[in-house]
Amino acid sequence: MSSVAAFPPRAAGESVQPVMRRLFVRDLIVTGEIGVHPHEKGRRQRVRINLDLDVEEGAGVAEDRLADVVCYEDIVVKVRALVGQRHVNLVETLAERIAEICLGDRRVRRAQVRVEKLDVFEDVASVGVEISRQNPRN
Repeated sequence: MSSVAAFPPRAAGESVQPVMRRLFVRDLIVTGEIGVHPHEKGRRQRVRINLDLDVEEGAGVAEDRLADVVCYEDIVVKVRALVGQRHVNLVETLAERIAEICLGDRRVRRAQVRVEKLDVFEDVASVGVEISRQNPRN
């Protein structure tokens, strides 16, 4: 007798749920021009970014090739470039733009983005926003 568990047969037309993995970027510190107040214009300040991405796994992972996965290095490089591009008034706007970058890869099903300004108040570690967005292409 086999020790492999028997699974009930799948009904005709029943879809298979994709296998997911979580890709994350923790505590990326970048400097950028962000804020609505006059003292925030024309000066750079520290921003911490955290990302959690739900990524659909493909069969290619078994081949151990970078081309078969969502590359966290590519995401980090794009986020750094985005923050350095131009002044942004709101952390909410920056979070939305970062989510767009992450969701640009069809394999990313959901992006959770946290953006924190670190130097706003002397007695507060950070202030910011966290958003969660689904990929509209899926």
